[in-house]
Order: sequence, then structure tokens, then C-alpha cells
Amino acid sequence: MEMLCTLRSLTEAQRDALLQAPQRLEEFLDDEEDFGDPKGGAFLELDIGEAWHGLQYLLTGTPWEGKAPLDFLVRGGIEAGDIPSDEGTARILEPAQVKALSVALREVSEDTLRRRYDPAEMQAQDIYPGTWEEPLDDTDPLEELVSYFEELQKFVGQVTRRGAALLVHIG
Repeated sequence: MEMLCTLRSLTEAQRDALLQAPQRLEEFLDDEEDFGDPKGGAFLELDIGEAWHGLQYLLTGTPWEGKAPLDFLVRGGIEAGDIPSDEGTARILEPAQVKALSVALREVSEDTLRRRYDPAEMQAQDIYPGTWEEPLDDTDPLEELVSYFEELQKFVGQVTRRGAALLVHIG
């Protein structure tokens, strides 16, 4: 089973609706409109696919730990509640946490990411998807992670400027 990561901005009304009805996570993720927001606020979304765990490792140097706010892909925020197990996990970062994350991401250099990239160690640490030493296609995993990181920096900056919360869904 693939484990993919989607990041999505949340208005206050959307955050409250999701926290009150976490079983509606799939409906929320599929909704192109205004789930729980009577004002119909447009959302921002970034799909980082299977790169989430590699990014976690490059940002923190660990598979499942690290210091906040850079450990946000696997920890932190508010658990969205009891979601069906086949839908994965969902956590919500409040606007102040998103702002701190934006600042922290701007302070991470591409050089730092490149220095931390170690396919053999990532394989040994069982960093998902586990194809670091032998990629499945012609894509350079490091270049893909750096590209996702740049998109992540932009995305979190946009969410911050909106003053929105952030949903981190891995499923």
C-alpha cells in the first residue's frame, strides 16, 4: 500500500468542522469547494506523494523524531481525531505553528539537504518508500526531494500569508 502525503490549507471553519467530524476526512480531501466553510474560502493544496519521509529525514536527520517545527511531516499539531484506519493519519497545525514552520523552512539551505542525503543510511533507516539505493526509474531521488522542498517552502509561505491552519495527511 502506498503512503502518500497531502498538505492542505484550512480556514478556521474548516479546521473546526474537521475536528468535529474526523470521519469525514476523505470527503474533505475530495471536496473541491468549501467543506465546512460557509464563506467558501478557496484552499491551497500540495501533494508531495511518497517524498514525505525522505523530506522528514533531510529536514531533521531522523526518520520519526526531530525538533519542531521541522518534524511536522510525522509529528506535532493536533490529531484530527478518530479517522478510519484505512485513511491514514491527519494532523492539523494551527496558524502560529504554520508561521513558525515557514520561518524554519526558509532557514534550511539546499546545501544542508544535500549533505544529509545518504541513500545507504536512508535505506538502513527504512525511510519510505525504501528505494533510495536503487530508484525504480530514471529520476534522481535527491533532485526530486530538493524540488519538493522548494515547493514546500513556497506552499507553507502562502498558507502563512493567508493566516490559515495546515492539514498534514499521510494515507
